[in-house]
Amino acid sequence: MENHAVYNQTTEPQAKPSRRPFGCTLRHLRGWRLPTKALQAILSLLAVICEEIVEDCIQCGGLYFFEFVSCSAFLLSLLIFCVYCTDVYGAFGEDKVQRV
Repeated sequence: MENHAVYNQTTEPQAKPSRRPFGCTLRHLRGWRLPTKALQAILSLLAVICEEIVEDCIQCGGLYFFEFVSCSAFLLSLLIFCVYCTDVYGAFGEDKVQRV
């Protein structure tokens, strides 16, 4: 019983996990970075939509390349939001995220 009192004095209570929906936080995208990443996602989605409007083309190689690049940019910008705005950033660690 005596040892129990000693352990109670030195043991810190366990912190409760925060109640954020889906672990969302904007802590890592502050200032100008959040509007820039949001604009990047919107513009790349707009590029994908504009490319899909084109019905006929004579030489479609450039259009297909544009489709690939704009779709890739949109998916990568969504990935950036998922990493920086959720708990994934903390789970991987800042050094690994910066390396990728």
